[in-house]
Amino acid sequence: MSTRRIAALLMTPALVLVGCGSDRPAEEPRPDGWHRPLPAPSAPARTRSVPAAVRTDSVLPELSGGFGGPAVISIPKSAPSGKFVVAPRTAGHGPAARTGDVAVIRYTAKVWRTGKALPGPYDKGARPQVFAVGRGATLPALDRAVQGQRAGSRVLVVAPPASAYGSTGSARLGVTGEDTVVYAVDILDVVGARAIVPGEQASLPDALPRVRMNKGDGTATVTVPDRAAPEGLVVRNLVDGRGPVVRAGQTLVLQYTSVAWGASRGKDTAELLHSSRADGGPLPVVIGRGDVIAGWDRALVGRRVGGRIVAVIPAKLAYGSHPPKGLAPGETVVSVLDILAAV
Repeated sequence: MSTRRIAALLMTPALVLVGCGSDRPAEEPRPDGWHRPLPAPSAPARTRSVPAAVRTDSVLPELSGGFGGPAVISIPKSAPSGKFVVAPRTAGHGPAARTGDVAVIRYTAKVWRTGKALPGPYDKGARPQVFAVGRGATLPALDRAVQGQRAGSRVLVVAPPASAYGSTGSARLGVTGEDTVVYAVDILDVVGARAIVPGEQASLPDALPRVRMNKGDGTATVTVPDRAAPEGLVVRNLVDGRGPVVRAGQTLVLQYTSVAWGASRGKDTAELLHSSRADGGPLPVVIGRGDVIAGWDRALVGRRVGGRIVAVIPAKLAYGSHPPKGLAPGETVVSVLDILAAV
């Protein structure tokens, strides 16, 4: 099963993420009739020829203001050179972002030609942007800005069209297909690709699956009991979280493993349905808004960050009688979920 198919299984059908200047539609139908939400606000790097990034140029914008607040971007009067520049300006001391990690950022942005400020995560009421690093989950400019940089860093990015809004630009934002965009990117946090929540697991009743965490890769080995699945949703804490309570509308960063109860019943090791490890790293997802299967929304809202749960999810709260290929109709799903962060 491909990693993109794995991610698609978790999402509810007909989910659309609104893009800005995308080179493709905002929703891509899958062969099995489900849909994979595409990156926002533009198409991933693989659909374009993105120039190699350099660290300097003869003429560069200047940044002022401290890390953790909106930057003041001073644009030169001369035209941009067309180079894709990724230039660290403030060095952080946290973990460095690598492919498969999840980055949490805020940024300030301006169009070089017009000096127009673009909306961003420092706007009033806006949340930080959370995305999987190196997996085509955001603009190439933002993805490249964090790769190899440490949490706590501020990075200047000069993004020609191929690394920003593409040849179509964004009419809504007033960005043409020839515009260079300047970003000041603050890397607030980096969640490692193999991160799991710490702590000893609680024991569960024999009627529920047994879970063993594989600390080397962030996956779980699940053993399903040789009996019928519970009829309703069952959620149990394996590790109690000590962080903030998860609220609907927040973006969670999850390490997850899911198995099908019926296909795994009575076996020593459950048959894997999908996992964040197979998908390349933790999953950032908005919770409590219908962006994932209903069982996840119900299981996760109200839990605490830093916790691990096991959720036994009946078909009506998972994939129902018309599941994606590879899952039997009416199947109960077991998910082990580590809540690594909430933004």
